[in-house]
Amino acid sequence: MEAYCVKCKQKREMNNAKEVTMKNGKKATTGTCPVCGTKMFKIGGK
Repeated sequence: MEAYCVKCKQKREMNNAKEVTMKNGKKATTGTCPVCGTKMFKIGGK
């Protein structure tokens, strides 16, 4: 899953991507940046 890293300011492939459900019931994907290790978050991920 590709997401935007705020620290690197680039789109990167997520490490340890997990599908989560937000409070409002929508799906999202969370993981970490392979370069800097920052948490990444993408709403509506598969």
